[in-house]
Amino acid sequence: MTERREITLTVGETDFTFALDSADVTKYFNSVNQNSKVAPSVNLLSNTVHQEQRATLKQLLKNPVTAMQLAGTLLEEYAPDVEITVKKPSPTLND
Repeated sequence: MTERREITLTVGETDFTFALDSADVTKYFNSVNQNSKVAPSVNLLSNTVHQEQRATLKQLLKNPVTAMQLAGTLLEEYAPDVEITVKKPSPTLND
């Protein structure tokens, strides 16, 4: 079962509330490729924002940098807090 989370981002003085789950995030990552980065961000934001805020958000998404920043911030907030450590291999003596 996927947990749907509501996340509110404030842009200027306007709040936008997004409801997303792991299926939304997976769809986003699966659609990002070398030739398409902005469109998946716009789709993620447009498909997960509360419907009554969609028209206002659409105006902001005309700027591709804004779309990328908003999607990045949304995904960063959605991500769980997981501590990850890379263990370096210990040097071994070769005899």
